Amino acid sequence: MENDLLKVLARGGSKFSKGQKTIAKYILNNYDKAAFMTAGRLGKIVGVSESTVVRFAAELGYDGYPSMRKALQEMIRNRLTSVQRIEVAKSMINDNDVVRSIIASDMQNLQATLDVLEQDNFNKFIDSIINAKNIYIVGMRTSTSLATFLGLYLNLLRSNVNVIHDTAASEVYEQIIRIGEGDLFIAISFPRYSSHTVDAMEFAKKMGAMTAAITDGPASPLNGISDVCLHAKSDMVSFLDSLVAPMSLINAIIVAVGIKNKDNLSKTFERLETIWSEHDVYERTEHIQNT
Repeated sequence: MENDLLKVLARGGSKFSKGQKTIAKYILNNYDKAAFMTAGRLGKIVGVSESTVVRFAAELGYDGYPSMRKALQEMIRNRLTSVQRIEVAKSMINDNDVVRSIIASDMQNLQATLDVLEQDNFNKFIDSIINAKNIYIVGMRTSTSLATFLGLYLNLLRSNVNVIHDTAASEVYEQIIRIGEGDLFIAISFPRYSSHTVDAMEFAKKMGAMTAAITDGPASPLNGISDVCLHAKSDMVSFLDSLVAPMSLINAIIVAVGIKNKDNLSKTFERLETIWSEHDVYERTEHIQNT
């Protein structure tokens, strides 16, 4: 089955029945809304029965309407503008209980991430970090915070870790100009995917470095050019994307690297505690006992 559902709908007009043509036309013109509708709601809007919508999904090769809707959601996430996201969010989030809606969604993302996690891939990712001569980490736009966090802790666990900053497109290449065989390039990107991140990974791969990605799923452009790829669910939340599951996955990566370097980890943090104490890095807390 072709991944781009919109292309399938655009090409299949002559094969569709009258009702199916109506459904296809509506989805093509209103994909941002249709992707989050139930079969009953979609049928009511276009003027066909719910069963017609369900049969249409089966005709396209899906095992049910929910599967088609999920495929459409995955496909369009990188196409939605911020304005479209806000409009979609109005029908997805309970205005009177925003905090519970968002936290419940994050919990679902965490479970979905666990469901698709492949342990062999995860182990390969960890080994690539431990064995690399130099590590370059790139995360742009909303993924900047993820890249910075991963780089901060990996830098405590091993040497030669570089977080690439995207102040200008040309400067990204200047920061990875010496990348080559034996090095590891880690790219982090979630919808809407950064074209500069994709281009930088392609450059790193061309230079002979191993490439690793943290992204949201098979539809990500990083998936096809990375040697090892980990997926973390990141559903749309109004005009932003939830980064809870990606952050949790990065936490697991950091801990796993630390466990594989137990001796070095203890020595490193012993030295750090001394340095932090000598330079008053953290506020001293006094334990006051009531008498």
